[in-house]
Amino acid sequence: MTTEKTPRVAAVLPARMGSSRYPGKPLVSILGLPMIEHVRRRVEKMTRIHDVIVATCDKEIQQVVEAAGGRVAMTSDKHERATERIEEAAQKLVADIVINVQGDEPMVLEEPLNRLIEPFWADPTIQCTCLVYPIRDHADLTNDNIVKTVLSQSGKMLYLSRAGIPGRKVNEQVSYYKQSGLMAFRKDTLHKFTKLKMTPLEIQESIDLLRLLENDIAVQAVVSDSETKGVDVPSQVTDVEAAIMGDPVQKRILESISSGNVR
Repeated sequence: MTTEKTPRVAAVLPARMGSSRYPGKPLVSILGLPMIEHVRRRVEKMTRIHDVIVATCDKEIQQVVEAAGGRVAMTSDKHERATERIEEAAQKLVADIVINVQGDEPMVLEEPLNRLIEPFWADPTIQCTCLVYPIRDHADLTNDNIVKTVLSQSGKMLYLSRAGIPGRKVNEQVSYYKQSGLMAFRKDTLHKFTKLKMTPLEIQESIDLLRLLENDIAVQAVVSDSETKGVDVPSQVTDVEAAIMGDPVQKRILESISSGNVR
């Protein structure tokens, strides 16, 4: 009797100092820890993830992460998309599934990441998954920092946009979703992504996953209600700090990761 091999899962955390909306963001202090360390230390504790590595082109980030006991892959500073940086770092890893955990998600939780990788176990044809959240506040539809998406009946992504899709008018009978900074790829699909040319809609919207959709590679959405706050602009740092301190679960996680190397 043979047993199916459990896929090996790696998490890659892309981070760079040169963010156009928030330069230096990965090293901004959140409750006494650099933001990238909040993310890395949380992911290091997750039981179904075998390897965690920060992908960066900046020595400042490398020094901070390695001083805290983390692993870093130094990548090219020429990448135009985070997914390309992730693929370069993933070349150094032995993995079947690679999770992209954006370095500006300091409240990331284990349960949503587990749900993100489960479809790969259930369906060998799935190449990529992406965690999405229902949009509760319709003001989000006019926020260009939030990537919106529409889904098929089977949960496949049909399109992603910074515009308020679907339609110009809000319809209470329609479900609205936003993309999170959490997605997963089969490693060979991630490699294929970087071999494809940038596509017109990807360039127009500045959204990585459109390169897959425009090349007829399906992306399976995973809908989650466990939305956490990310950081796009400086004003959101205080919101994240308040959210962490105001949530008993988040506060316990903070206490558990504040003592240095977690492994």
